[in-house]
Amino acid sequence: MRTEYDVVVIGSGFGGSVAALRAAEKGYSVLVLEAGARFADADFAETSWDARRYLWAPKLKCFGIQRIHKLPDVLVLAGAGVGGGSLNYANTLYVPPAPFFADRQWAGITDWQEELAPHYSTASRMLGVVVNRCEGPAERAMQAAAEAMGVGETYRKTPVGVFFGPPGQRVPDPYFGGAGPERTGCTECGNCMVGCRVGAKNTLVKNYLALAERLGVVIEPLRTVVDIAPLTSAADDVPTAYAVASVRSGAWVRKSRHTVVAREVVIAAGTWGSQQLLHALKERGRLPRLSARLGELTRTNSEALLGASLARVPDGEDLSHGVAITSSFHPDAETHVENVRYGPGSNAMGLLKSILVPGDSGHSRAGTLVRALAREPRMLNELSNRAWSQRTIIALVMQTRDNSLTVSGRRRPAGGWGLTSRQGHGEPNPSWIPSGHAAARAMATALGAETGERSFPGGSWAENLGFPMTAHFLGGAVIGATPADGVIDPYHRVWGYPGLHITDGSAISANLGVNPSLTITAQAERAMSLWPNAGDLDPRPAQGAPYVRLAPVPAQHPALRE
Repeated sequence: MRTEYDVVVIGSGFGGSVAALRAAEKGYSVLVLEAGARFADADFAETSWDARRYLWAPKLKCFGIQRIHKLPDVLVLAGAGVGGGSLNYANTLYVPPAPFFADRQWAGITDWQEELAPHYSTASRMLGVVVNRCEGPAERAMQAAAEAMGVGETYRKTPVGVFFGPPGQRVPDPYFGGAGPERTGCTECGNCMVGCRVGAKNTLVKNYLALAERLGVVIEPLRTVVDIAPLTSAADDVPTAYAVASVRSGAWVRKSRHTVVAREVVIAAGTWGSQQLLHALKERGRLPRLSARLGELTRTNSEALLGASLARVPDGEDLSHGVAITSSFHPDAETHVENVRYGPGSNAMGLLKSILVPGDSGHSRAGTLVRALAREPRMLNELSNRAWSQRTIIALVMQTRDNSLTVSGRRRPAGGWGLTSRQGHGEPNPSWIPSGHAAARAMATALGAETGERSFPGGSWAENLGFPMTAHFLGGAVIGATPADGVIDPYHRVWGYPGLHITDGSAISANLGVNPSLTITAQAERAMSLWPNAGDLDPRPAQGAPYVRLAPVPAQHPALRE
């Protein structure tokens, strides 16, 4: 089979979009295969109740941006579509604290904090990071909660990827000297995570992917990759190219299978998608040299989704006004809490809420919940979903603690491959976080004092049934000094298959304790900066050779000099 592209990128989220643009800048022909749909700003759902345009369930013809997956140990929220998780993430772009860079999984390879620093700067510039400008009752309550817990000095406004231009006004590209699309100033409608219909959110469609397409990158939406076959020369078994097969997403019968051949393949389908594909390829014997560490050190960011609600929408100003995440504080050195909002009418995610039930009662959480409701039936009023987004702030709790899951592949009864999990290396993945519960209670108290309304803390049904929710499913194909230590080498090449690369969240090697998007972008920027220009010698050492810290290779694409 002839090589049709130099590079095929599987997925168009933070890792895939970086790979597409930077490979094109270095003179490679690039095809991006994305399982999700493509959205113009006006195509996003108006509220989260529009299941067809909001939820991802392709077999049911729902091609929205919100994925929900269930494992035995966690409920996973993820993104879908051209632009990946940037379409429904909360715009929040923190550099993680020092424990992330010093994690024992990868700290012995290099000084990651120092080596990644310039790439964080590049990622921040590309994603348009600024300090959140929104201020209202939710933000004042967050600051008051931090002060009540004795950690007021840790309160801060979030760094976000949002264009705070003239609200609602369309202006020429403000970021890339006119090379990017026109933009519209943020109106603080609160619906960032349902899809920004205004055009103010700095999704990957507005930066990396827009610039990549100007350089000739081809993006094919609604194509789910189902196979990667190494192609070898007659002389040895080292792959010289890969045949990548994809089918039409959600198709029951006419799957429209298509195969394309490329010398290099970048796997960046998000942690769920990349792990599902890699486990299937390993189980089928397609990639037999994949490291036995595949699926290990899968992280949830040690996360919980809690909340604080008012009994009714406060007069004058509801809680849905602003961007998705606007402030945060640290109740202790290992725990980070952010306030999260949805816009008016986007109440579907409120169906996941429950009463806040501690995990140290000596009984099951579900049993404790039932007994609490039996003693005080009026607590059922707290489960009302009426105007949920306008009277609730979600408490997103994240930690840097060293806990993990081990994810493995399983054959589905109806055919195909899925994923399952068990507790992994380090501490058990937490089903409740005491400091997070304390923060939710402090937030509820502060919110009530701020608004003068009755308030109460909230939990989730998932947590009360013994497994947490996470919006940051990470790891499972982590960086390791050898194949016995990880799935990819320090240059993001798959051990045993140096023409395969992984640049998405599955390459995150430790819990960050902050939102991971900026780190995924920075790691991908570093990996792609070390690629040679098309036709040049590769400066990276062969797999198995000692690690060498390399200077970035400047791009030489002619389009950049015009």
